[in-house]
Amino acid sequence: MTAIHSLAVFCGSRVGVNPAYAEAGRVLGHGLGQAGVRLVYGGGRIGIMGIVADAVLKAGGTVLGVIPEFLTKWEVAHENVTQMVVTDSMHTRKRRLYEESDAFLIMPGGLGTFDEAFEIITWRQLRLHDKPILLCNVAGWGAPLVATIDHAIEQGFADPGCRKLFEVIDSVPAALDRLKTLPAGKGGPAERL
Repeated sequence: MTAIHSLAVFCGSRVGVNPAYAEAGRVLGHGLGQAGVRLVYGGGRIGIMGIVADAVLKAGGTVLGVIPEFLTKWEVAHENVTQMVVTDSMHTRKRRLYEESDAFLIMPGGLGTFDEAFEIITWRQLRLHDKPILLCNVAGWGAPLVATIDHAIEQGFADPGCRKLFEVIDSVPAALDRLKTLPAGKGGPAERL
């Protein structure tokens, strides 16, 4: 039995060009649903976000969507999730994702995914939380992100210890296995975020 009961997943609102990304989303969602791990995510019905949520629901799992009100007007909110929280801003959304999760998984995505990834890693660096962060390097997608962090370390802009703030996992099955062994993280006061 895993100590991770709620997992925040950061991923794209598009499916990307490589079919492996969408397939990884389906496998992840199915695995979370089967394991009884609640998905906490950005609330979208499109892209990899929607694929993961649909797969969790199809596997009998629960899904908490957190979406800012202005995005519901663009008609991207998932209508079938277990629970939907509508926030007043992007920052409030990220804070709620943080509060509701025992750990974080970064999947393929674009600028929004990068934003969420860097923010949650930075919050851990600042000791605002000590929740596990996994980066799933599906089809090599995450390599440039990791290279950017490594470059910041090499150039003296980040401490080498920053690489210990997150763990790189090469596949969704490996990430699902790793989730079984991770302790639930500790979060600090959300008002500090």
